[in-house]
Amino acid sequence: EVQLQASGGGLVQAGGSLRLSCAASGVTFDDYAIGWFRQAPGKEREGVSCIRRTDGSTFYADSVKGRFTVSSDRAKNTVYLQMDSLKPEDTAVYYCAAVPTHYSEQYYYPKLVHYWGKGTLVTVSS
Repeated sequence: EVQLQASGGGLVQAGGSLRLSCAASGVTFDDYAIGWFRQAPGKEREGVSCIRRTDGSTFYADSVKGRFTVSSDRAKNTVYLQMDSLKPEDTAVYYCAAVPTHYSEQYYYPKLVHYWGKGTLVTVSS
């Protein structure tokens, strides 16, 4: 059974930081990249970042480049999203997802996602 459990959301002031975690089970480390998506109220779900765990390649949306960092701990089968310099527009429910490794560079297409985790809410106050 595949399980993706996102955690670490919360309330933070603008300029602050949060670290999200995605604990993955049932997804082969080499077969799946792990992506992060977010969905703000009234908006479509958008891809934020992805890490291809076979070689550590990372991909970011332009809106978060330079502020967010994705990383992976193979031993724990956990992926992290370090979010710094947070802005009110980063407020959203954040989801982690498993994307076939060969689609990692196109991770931002939700249709390519095989497995979704439940979200964690991030609220950034101004």
